Amino acid sequence: LTSLPGFGPFGEHAVNASWIAVQELEKLGLRDDVDLHVYEVPVEYQTVQRLIPALWKKHSPQLVVHVGVSGMATTVTLEKCGHNVGYKGLDNCRFCPGSQCCVEGGPECIDSIIDMDTVCKRVSALGLDVTVTISKDAGRYLCDFTYYTSLYQSRGRSAFVHVPPLGKPYTAEQLGRALQAIIEEMLD
Repeated sequence: LTSLPGFGPFGEHAVNASWIAVQELEKLGLRDDVDLHVYEVPVEYQTVQRLIPALWKKHSPQLVVHVGVSGMATTVTLEKCGHNVGYKGLDNCRFCPGSQCCVEGGPECIDSIIDMDTVCKRVSALGLDVTVTISKDAGRYLCDFTYYTSLYQSRGRSAFVHVPPLGKPYTAEQLGRALQAIIEEMLD
């Protein structure tokens, strides 16, 4: 069971490549034994704090894979960990957590139980026309905030994939196929 939240519009991203990529993946589907649920997550700290625990409770998924867009990314990037503190950027509601953290008293960093290095190697070996890389910094904005919240909730059974904006350099179809390959490797 995989729940796949992509993000809604924010800032200069009037069309969020992550949500488009997730919709492409939904069209492609995953293997038959996987029950896929997709959600578009608003770029709002308080909504994330409510929604992520609610999704875990509702579906009890084996894995949640979050997908977000990064204006700086030129590759599809697998994020190894989420961070608890350093959230200063205002969200779509012009809100920022007063504590600048996700979970008061939570660990500074939480790693995914997924071995991102192995996933990256295996997906790269498939010869897709998309470059996949690894990162340890999801950016201290809503992506990182969501990832940490989900990792905390799931004891590490979450993953986060950053995609570049559409056309810089990949099409929606390429991103959808890359997500399909990445998630199937993660489930393996």
